[in-house]
Amino acid sequence: MTISVLACLFLVLISTVLHYEVLRGLHGGLPGLCIPHRAKLLVVMFATFLTHATQMALYGGAFYSLVRWLGAGTLDGSAGFSLSTCMYFSAETYTSLGFGDLTPVGPVRLLAGVEALNGLLLIGWSASFIHIAMQRFWTPSASVSATR
Repeated sequence: MTISVLACLFLVLISTVLHYEVLRGLHGGLPGLCIPHRAKLLVVMFATFLTHATQMALYGGAFYSLVRWLGAGTLDGSAGFSLSTCMYFSAETYTSLGFGDLTPVGPVRLLAGVEALNGLLLIGWSASFIHIAMQRFWTPSASVSATR
């Protein structure tokens, strides 16, 4: 159980710092990009999507490592255990989609719960940032200033 707790702490830390750094970089770098203002929103969307995909991959890799090499439980389901199954389970858990076709058993259940909470918070943070970017770059005055 200790290894699962440590994995949770590490993954929350690394995913939050990664998210912070990407959003900080976007906030500072977007005004200087020489593209139309509305196109800057596409940069925000793709950057946040890639950041979330990276975070899901980190959790998926942790599930795989905890089960395969550290014996911290299993991931039961008809698909069998593999790295791709762990990645799928991570995406399903991070987004709180929860199809229920895979079930964590043992100490890795803690990681599943923490990933769902962390994903919810980080997705909310992205939504808030996207809203602010929309206000900043989507307005008619922003479009006019982009063409000057």
